[in-house]
Amino acid sequence: MAGGTLDKWDLLGKAQNFSFYLTRVSGISAKNNACALHIKDILSPLFGTITASAQFNYCIDIPWLMEQYPEEFRTKPLLIVHGEQRLAKAQLHEEAHPYPNVRLCQAKLEIAYGTHHTKMMLLLYEEGFRVVIHTSNLIRDDWHQKTQGIWLSPLYPRLPDGSPETAGESATKFKRDLLDYLASYRSTGLNEWIGHIKQHDLSLTRVHLIGSTPGRHQGNEKQTWGHLKLRKVLSNCSSSVANQESWPLIGQFSSIGSLGGDETKWLCSEFKESLATLGPDQRQFISLKPAPLHLVYPTVENVRTSLEGYPGGGSLPYAIDTAQKQPWLPTFMHRWSAEVTGRSRALPHIKTYMRASPDFGELAWFLVTSANLSKAAWGTLEKNGFQLMIRSYELGVLYLPEAFGMESGRFLVRRGLSLDCKAPVMPFPVPYDLPPQRYGNRDRPWIWNIPYLHAPDTHGNVWAPS
Repeated sequence: MAGGTLDKWDLLGKAQNFSFYLTRVSGISAKNNACALHIKDILSPLFGTITASAQFNYCIDIPWLMEQYPEEFRTKPLLIVHGEQRLAKAQLHEEAHPYPNVRLCQAKLEIAYGTHHTKMMLLLYEEGFRVVIHTSNLIRDDWHQKTQGIWLSPLYPRLPDGSPETAGESATKFKRDLLDYLASYRSTGLNEWIGHIKQHDLSLTRVHLIGSTPGRHQGNEKQTWGHLKLRKVLSNCSSSVANQESWPLIGQFSSIGSLGGDETKWLCSEFKESLATLGPDQRQFISLKPAPLHLVYPTVENVRTSLEGYPGGGSLPYAIDTAQKQPWLPTFMHRWSAEVTGRSRALPHIKTYMRASPDFGELAWFLVTSANLSKAAWGTLEKNGFQLMIRSYELGVLYLPEAFGMESGRFLVRRGLSLDCKAPVMPFPVPYDLPPQRYGNRDRPWIWNIPYLHAPDTHGNVWAPS
């Protein structure tokens, strides 16, 4: 097990405040992996005695996944929730065939170009139940040399028999939101897991669930999903700060969708309005000086010099035809740099969004999610704002200082790896360097489907996609 058994329990104790982890990266120093988790750690008996599990994901290698479970859990019931169709679905069923304990559940994708992008594990134990929301596909490469994020729930105890439906709720309404999210699949295959969640006490959860589910959402539903759900929680549950318009917004992601002919079409209108919400008073969005927006996405040079080299860019699927339609976007872009966690050369597949203070020493909130920078993931308003159209399934967790007892209404940002256990307030472990550094004149955003022949990567190779 990574880092030895005692170390893992020690780190769980230390990081428990936020339960936010990065995945272990091969090829970086041990100290930078000390508080990191591999999938084998998450599924290990130290975290609980698994009696059944469900894996929600986008890209799934079933034989590899089975090997990540300890031998004693490999025959336990496993539900795999996926979005594959036609040939890819048939291949997945073929992969599952040798494992009689594996059941597959296909997520409905009724709107074109949608994906089942959510990354979640539901783990039922003899001792209780746990939820894991993360950013990694269930394939070896995603757990090898990339920067990925994980939220690990507490071990949820079982409620006493006969408890009311509303029992075991958290102040953040996490149980209700998780049940609503599962119900949105409209699949009988998930009923068993809906039942398991109802039977457990999720009251210790301190994060808010921010999910997307495909549909044209209207009325109350409109604020239940996507960027309008984020807007609603930030409005209802966070407190405003002075000089709000000088608190920058940061978005960091591994893919970019088609955002329109200019920034006003979506990015700096409805999406930014949601990100910029802070407390119930929304007049600050109308102020003359809108908050700065910093987008963090790898440059060609980030990919070339990474641990994986150019092949790592295969997980950053920004396409040339999309990029050519939005030449205005690079003015917002900042390089990937993560000296703070030793992961500058571990390409990000994590997605994070946050609101930082002008000096980047504090955060008003932090979100880790599967959602990239796209309308398909976050939703786009239609019919004059009457409905929010979302194509994909996404899931993330939002950290608000108030839920963690930060009376100031903000998190401190951790500078450097060292954990000062005597510090009165636990700083938040932002996984990359702040402030982000703007693209230089020669920097270009990584585009995955064009050749890079000018300079070889760390393995001596060039990139010539077919």
